Amino acid sequence: MLDQAERLRNMALKKNAGEEIKRPVIITVTSGKGGVGKSNFVVNLSITLQQMNKKVLIFDADVGMGNDDILLGCISKYSVFDVIYNNMKIEDAIVEGPFGVKLLPGGSGITKFKDITEDQINAFVKKLASIGNFDYIIMDTGAGVNRSVLGFISCCEELIILTTPEPTSLTDAYSLFKAVVHFKIKSYAKVVINRVVDNKEGLETYKKFQSVAKKFLKADTEFLGSISEDSRIVKAVRNQTPFVVENPNCYAAKDIQYIANKLMGTTTKDNGLGIEGLFKKLFKIFS
Repeated sequence: MLDQAERLRNMALKKNAGEEIKRPVIITVTSGKGGVGKSNFVVNLSITLQQMNKKVLIFDADVGMGNDDILLGCISKYSVFDVIYNNMKIEDAIVEGPFGVKLLPGGSGITKFKDITEDQINAFVKKLASIGNFDYIIMDTGAGVNRSVLGFISCCEELIILTTPEPTSLTDAYSLFKAVVHFKIKSYAKVVINRVVDNKEGLETYKKFQSVAKKFLKADTEFLGSISEDSRIVKAVRNQTPFVVENPNCYAAKDIQYIANKLMGTTTKDNGLGIEGLFKKLFKIFS
């Protein structure tokens, strides 16, 4: 009986240890300029991963301009700010979207990180530990090159840069990646080309980006995929319904499914910061 009890205890310890070791893949999605469909991509990719039995948390890190809740068809009343400074439960700040995807709005709380105390950090991290394990944490940053965006990029395992075939969008995406490489934050990025006429245009656009990044930055990139231009995307946004939910068989939804499958096959598991480690690093960067 004692031997059996000991075996059961060891099994429980191994199970708990396994749960502690599990770490989500932390992805930062960013763009060189606004208006390229970044947040819409984040929301629809997250839902698609959730449909593939992955647990996903979106962290809306677009300071003051976050709209992921609207795209999800939800209303967020609270944000990280309320959890840290108003002692609110983190469960009350998290919004649940289609298929169970979770959203944690950053709000204006990110800009206040410089004023945060050690006690507030410890209390917040303790709250984070209570919200469960995730397979992916996807951070939706603001657009452009600034301290906030670069800070979020430095905290991720996977960087995805979203651009369109337009020359101005490509130029701005390159400028962002140039800053990332220059400050030795990352030397590798996955690239998604949005609003393409067909896959050929997506691949040709990516090759332009890849060529310049390789020649002038000596940096590597990977083509994650392209997303078709589709009028039904605009309609879905107006209806505040993600297009992978409203039109799951449209070309753009199929493109997102392809990207999600490819992402699952290339991301590294179980070696990241974890959600507590992520926010500890963010507090350190922005303080």
